Amino acid sequence: MPEANEQAVRVELAQLRQEHRDLDTAIQALAGTGSADALQLQRLKKKKLMIRDRIAILEDQLFPDIIA
Repeated sequence: MPEANEQAVRVELAQLRQEHRDLDTAIQALAGTGSADALQLQRLKKKKLMIRDRIAILEDQLFPDIIA
């Protein structure tokens, strides 16, 4: 992987990890209020899972699983 591309992947990975943490905090806060909108919680959780999947893809690009 070219170094410029690797740097771009690392930047995107850092941004996605931060967004994932922010969503986790928002989900916990919304669920903790007791008057949480179930649909909104479901959407946030789905978005969080999509971000987690994207993080896994980027991590695989940076650290390929090479069986020796």
